[in-house]
Amino acid sequence: MFSVFPIENGIVAPKGFYGDGVSAGLKRNGLDVAFIYSDSLCEVESLFTQNKFCAAPILHYQGYKEGFQTNFVLINSKNANALTGDEGLEDVKELLGSLQEKFPEIQNPIMSSTGVIGVPLPKEKIRDSFSQFDLTHKNNENAAKAIMTTDRFAKSIAFEVVLEDKTHFRIGAICKGAGMINPSLATMLCFITTDAKIPKAHMKELLQNATHTTFNAISVDGDTSTNDTILLLSNGQSGVYDKEAFLFALEKLMHKLATDIVRDGEGSTKLVAFEVKGAKTEQEARRAAKALSQSLLVKTALFGCDPNWGRIASTIGASGIECDAKKLEIYFGDVCVYERGKIYFDIEQEKRAAQILKQDSYKITCIVGDGDGQFTAYGCDLGHEYVRINADYRS
Repeated sequence: MFSVFPIENGIVAPKGFYGDGVSAGLKRNGLDVAFIYSDSLCEVESLFTQNKFCAAPILHYQGYKEGFQTNFVLINSKNANALTGDEGLEDVKELLGSLQEKFPEIQNPIMSSTGVIGVPLPKEKIRDSFSQFDLTHKNNENAAKAIMTTDRFAKSIAFEVVLEDKTHFRIGAICKGAGMINPSLATMLCFITTDAKIPKAHMKELLQNATHTTFNAISVDGDTSTNDTILLLSNGQSGVYDKEAFLFALEKLMHKLATDIVRDGEGSTKLVAFEVKGAKTEQEARRAAKALSQSLLVKTALFGCDPNWGRIASTIGASGIECDAKKLEIYFGDVCVYERGKIYFDIEQEKRAAQILKQDSYKITCIVGDGDGQFTAYGCDLGHEYVRINADYRS
């Protein structure tokens, strides 16, 4: 048995972790460079983008020897340092080398970037910002704000996990993401810190399991970035670990951040869960749920609060899964509009369904057959503001 309690301070809540955000002048106003530091070395595990054109910071990370330990992450916003060739990779090496010269306690530092693709990294501005770093600072709020791009709000969370014997560990995180969000890790940066003493051999499995139903189950616009990153850092300072308890806390933490990303989708006004049940396999349920979360016709109908269930049915049919119209059921919240060949969509039922769609969060459930496969994907509506933001993104 174990208990999980929400606590304050995100990435700096676990023992031995520090962090802050500063202004390097990359944005017109506000914080744009962040760091995470541990006063002891951390085991580290990662998941990265499925985009074939990985950004330079990811390529640099992949150059470390397998099983390396680190105690520092440098993060910049406004510039992705992606598709910048050998120069981009050398810029990462140069910046991290300068960082270690200024702070000799830093070992095997990691860099992460987000922002505009195909623009050289403003390395002089970032290097100059190192003079503002104080490795004794614990300012989660600044760090969370510094990594934002088009995000409307900062995203952070932390839990304390108390085991049956009253020992405890902590886990915290910050993330960013609002656009270029596609359910194949999602376009975002997520940094997770913990003082749990996790065996290195468990870390990849834990991350993959938790990601499957969280960051791999969300979509804003169906585009996958060059910079998607999840980092899990464990310094083990609590001396405490329980695999079941840690996975529960990790999934809870990542689910909250993943749904926050969708809720913050560029121009979005609502968070929608697409639950598919009765599929032949979980893989087929996942395919249909993710198709619904990505469909532009579905997303624009949601923006207009139009319970156009025909678009739902059409998307499921086009997803390629095994399904039968005589077994299909569609629900907006608890309002059934189609059930195994029967249409329940008179004027009154349409009004009830439209009221569901006016809420800021709700679930659309689709039963596609008599199988055991089920999966829930998360998406949002798509409206005018998304076009405005992305027509003018580089300015």
